Amino acid sequence: MSWEAITTNDFIGTLLATLRDVLPIILVIFGFQYFVLRQRIKNIKKILFGLAYVILGLAFFLVGLEKALFPLGESMARQLTNPEFIYGTTQHVREFIRWQDYYWVYIFALAIGFATTIAEPALIAVSIKANSVSGGAISVWGLRGAVALGVGIGITLGSFRIVTGTPLHYYIIAGYTFVIIQTFFSPRPIVALAYDSGGVTTSTVTVPLVAALGIGLAKTIPGRNPLIDGFGLIAFASLFPIISVMGYAQLSHWRLKRKTNTNLENKSGD
Repeated sequence: MSWEAITTNDFIGTLLATLRDVLPIILVIFGFQYFVLRQRIKNIKKILFGLAYVILGLAFFLVGLEKALFPLGESMARQLTNPEFIYGTTQHVREFIRWQDYYWVYIFALAIGFATTIAEPALIAVSIKANSVSGGAISVWGLRGAVALGVGIGITLGSFRIVTGTPLHYYIIAGYTFVIIQTFFSPRPIVALAYDSGGVTTSTVTVPLVAALGIGLAKTIPGRNPLIDGFGLIAFASLFPIISVMGYAQLSHWRLKRKTNTNLENKSGD
């Protein structure tokens, strides 16, 4: 069987599976519209075309994940942790792991976390809505940048955890303790948005590459278990955007307050 035939069979199978998964959502929406609200749906043809595009898009995306993103993430992790790449030779490799030897892993984790989050469709949608609701007070790119930076830092720290083999719950408990404390000192309008920002990052673009990176690291670093150590990066990707968005809001609030005080002092001096 040719590669094209295998790809076609994979896509058809994925398309049918996607249709099966999306069908309950369609039934719920249309069921409530016709049997609870008892109203016809406006522009039904456009909506049906849109649903068809959604199903096709999801199917293409899932095939792309399986054929490209997952293998690419694991391949990058395997190459970055290759002793020949780290030490320049496969001989005289250290008997124990030094976390600082894996600095390229941390750089890649930071870069891929930032880049995938900036391209995340869910984050773009939330940023546009936040900008609209706030009347422009919340910048689209400011929010996206803060969330992307948080994800990048979180995935970097998560990669460090995999390299060192330290328990996941230490980081999560410490992180959420910091979030709780930070919540009391953040501007109230931004708190709910910050908590939502942690959720929207774990979506279609970010999750596949991050999960593949974690599993790839755990498979290639000696003494790590892919099941125990390979997962958990998504938790970091959800936690640290909350911290970074509230930090961004606190910094903006502090700068605005300082600017206001400076203007008042200048006026009183005049």
